[in-house]
Amino acid sequence: MSKIIDLNCDMGESFGAWRMGNDAELMNYVSSINVACGFHAGDAQTMRETVQLAIKKGVAIGAHPSFPDLQGFGRRHMSLSPQEIFDVVLYQVSALKGICEAFGTKLHHVKPHGALYNLAAKDEAVAGAVAEAVRKIDSKLILFGLAGSSSISEAEKVGLKTASEVFADRTYQPDGSLTPRTQADALIDSTEKSISQVLQMISDKTVTATNGEQIPIAAETICIHGDGTHAVKFAKIINQRLTENGIKILPI
Repeated sequence: MSKIIDLNCDMGESFGAWRMGNDAELMNYVSSINVACGFHAGDAQTMRETVQLAIKKGVAIGAHPSFPDLQGFGRRHMSLSPQEIFDVVLYQVSALKGICEAFGTKLHHVKPHGALYNLAAKDEAVAGAVAEAVRKIDSKLILFGLAGSSSISEAEKVGLKTASEVFADRTYQPDGSLTPRTQADALIDSTEKSISQVLQMISDKTVTATNGEQIPIAAETICIHGDGTHAVKFAKIINQRLTENGIKILPI
């Protein structure tokens, strides 16, 4: 039986005249997208246009909520209480869900962004607040979270279906966490190295940490970033290589 994997990409992370960027082309090579909900990027028009384009392209639509941090693109830590995190996630996901329904489709999943994603991965209270907000909106939504993290375990505790996410272009620490972007070796710049890592994670269910150690990892959805200089080329190549290796690319 051939393996199946979801290929996801963050989108709608633009404003006004800069709207859309590479999103239209990238949607040809991924199976699901995560749409910025206005708190780190995006705006009402961008959200609507991204949803309409996703419907046309036939990709699954997810919400990409973040800390309220436009200036820092949602990558700065904010000391919000679990209740405040619940509220900001509830607000953002509800907005995108409403846009989806206005155009005759359904919201498929939720994937936190940036600092909120990283904090939820290791802080049970934060992860629980995110999961509870998603459950309150729609218990059938899928929660995307870092493989092996609190995001996954806390979502499962409240009865949500989850998708363990891995990264094609990020390196891993021995504890299974992502190498912080502040470190020089956080990103994988080589396309071949990225593809090799992805195939290893899918086929062997392991990833090679920065210290050379092979660590176990669950890979159900792979994130590729759409804001790089060669993002479309990378997405096309990784799609082709997965297909050549008998791996089907489909939404969770």
